[in-house]
Amino acid sequence: MGAPSETNSFAAPAAATAEAGVDAGGPAAAVAPAVAPAVAPARLTERVEWPTVALASAIHLGWAGALLAGGLELVPLWTWAPVAAWCVAWQASLQHEVIHGHPTPSATVNRWIAGPPLALWLSYERYRSSHLLHHVDERLTDPLDDPESFYVTGRDWQRAGPVRRAALRALNTLAGRLVLGPLWTVGRFAVSEAVAIHRGDRQRLGDWTRHAAAAGAVAVIVTAVLGVPLWLYALMVVWPATSLMLLRSFAEHRPAAEPAHRSAIVESRGPLAWLYLSNNLHALHHERPGLPWFVLPKIYRANREAVLTRNGGYRLAGYAEVARRWLLTPRDHPRHPGWSD
Repeated sequence: MGAPSETNSFAAPAAATAEAGVDAGGPAAAVAPAVAPAVAPARLTERVEWPTVALASAIHLGWAGALLAGGLELVPLWTWAPVAAWCVAWQASLQHEVIHGHPTPSATVNRWIAGPPLALWLSYERYRSSHLLHHVDERLTDPLDDPESFYVTGRDWQRAGPVRRAALRALNTLAGRLVLGPLWTVGRFAVSEAVAIHRGDRQRLGDWTRHAAAAGAVAVIVTAVLGVPLWLYALMVVWPATSLMLLRSFAEHRPAAEPAHRSAIVESRGPLAWLYLSNNLHALHHERPGLPWFVLPKIYRANREAVLTRNGGYRLAGYAEVARRWLLTPRDHPRHPGWSD
C-alpha cells in the first residue's frame, strides 16, 4: 500500500475464504455475500450457455455489418457509427462474461467467443487480470489496489497541480467521465502497463505482443476490408464505445467502510441493461459473479430486498437518475476518503 504516514482506514486484509470468480451454486442457490481472496479466481461454467453464444454472434456480425454499410456509404455516418460503437461496448460486456468463466466449459472456446479487440486499445488478457483484482471486495475503490478506481490517495491529491486537480474533478461528473474519460482511461492504462513492462514484467510484454498482432488484424479489416478510415473508426466508434463503458462504471462503486456497501444496484430495464448484460445489478454481480447475465435479473427480483439490505441501500433507479444527479455535479471528491493526508 502506501507509505507508513499515509494509510487507508477503509482497507482490511483480504481473506481467502471464498472465491469471487464463478459461483459454484446454480441460479436458484441462495444469494450470499462472499469474501474474496487476494486475486479472485474464475471457474468455468459446467454447461454451454447458448444465449451468450448467440449474443456473441450477433455482436460481431452487427459490428461488421455496420462498418461495411459505412464503408460502402450505404447509410450516413450518424447511422452506422452509433451501431458500431454500441457493438464494441457490447463486446466489452461479453468479454466481462468470458472473464467470469462463461459461456462454455472450455477456456479455449470461450477465448475465441470473446473475440478480437474491436476497441483496439483493450487487451483481453490484461483486462482479465486487472478485473479479477477488482473483484477483491476488501479492496474495492482503493486507489492503489483496485485497478478500476478513479480515486487518488491523499498524497497524490496534495501533489497534484491545478490542471490535474481540475481534470480529476471533471472526471467525477458524468459529462466529464463520458467526454474526457476515454482519453484519461486509455492513457492511464497505457502508462501503468508500460511502467510494468519497463520493470521487467515479461507476462505483460507477451500479452501486449499478442494483443498488438490482434489489434493490427482488426485495423486491417476495418480499413482494407470494410473500407472505414482508421482515424474515423477511432474517433467515431472507439471513443463513444469507451464512453458507454464508462457510463456503466461511473456510479457502480463508492467508498464505504463495509465492503458489501461499496457496490451499487442500478435498476435499469431498458437497452442499457442489455448493453451491460445485467452488470448494472452490480452488487449482486459482486456477490455472485458466477451467475450468467440472463439469470441475474431473475435472482435480483426474487431477492431484491435482501440484496439492497446487504449493499446498504445503494440503489439508483436507472441511468437517467445518474445523469440527473451528476451530469455536471461532481459525484464525489477525487481523494479517497479512506486515505489520511
